[in-house]
Amino acid sequence: MILVTGGTGRLGSALVGRLLTAGHTVRVLSRGPRPAATAPSPDWAVGDLLTGRGLDEALAGTSTVIHCATGNNRSDVDALRHLVAAALRAGRPHLVYPSIVGVDRVPLPYYRAKLESERLLADSGLPWTVQRATQFHELIAWMCSAQRRLPAVLMPAGVSFQPIGTGDVADRLLSLADTEPQGRADDMGGPQVHTATDLARAWARACGLRRPVLAVPVPGAVMRAYRQGAHLTPGHADGRTTFAQYLAATRPAQGRRG
Repeated sequence: MILVTGGTGRLGSALVGRLLTAGHTVRVLSRGPRPAATAPSPDWAVGDLLTGRGLDEALAGTSTVIHCATGNNRSDVDALRHLVAAALRAGRPHLVYPSIVGVDRVPLPYYRAKLESERLLADSGLPWTVQRATQFHELIAWMCSAQRRLPAVLMPAGVSFQPIGTGDVADRLLSLADTEPQGRADDMGGPQVHTATDLARAWARACGLRRPVLAVPVPGAVMRAYRQGAHLTPGHADGRTTFAQYLAATRPAQGRRG
């Protein structure tokens, strides 16, 4: 039995489908009951990571837990702490934790919470694996579409990204579910590194927009780390789906947002 937290989210749902196709028995942890239109598989468990309610029942009989659920800053740490405590009571299943490349080098509050969570897991006494990946394609598209009311798309000057496909990360998590605990696994990045402005221009073209893209200097320690490439892993460009391929596959939705 493999338990997936956040199994209805973008990464979690992609992973659940792959696990089922591979023949695994899967249970999804959710705060609410199974939707009426959902298929009878996977198994369903109702619980709350922020309070610990229902986690003992959700973890019963599991051999692996893949923790795809994520929140904001402190809630991420609290959720993992409750999950670890329940896992220790349940017989110490292998806990796999997706994280982000650069959490130890980019001083974002969200990244700091991810790093604290990684350390909590490493000290937990559980068999564990941390898989860091670069930013999803969807994040880059959101950065652009969130500016749809502006006359131009503004992107940070001197910053590049190495976006990766959600499905590519789900494939890696699937492989980790079938292996021994890795500890800190090799980082995983998208297949290409592009400047933020080039990515924004590709997004605009895919949406059929003629809006200009401007590089804007952004001060501060976070942007300094981004300019230094602390969030990139060009030596582990293991993802297969390029940003262009992502845009081609999602063009109608992108156009509506633009």
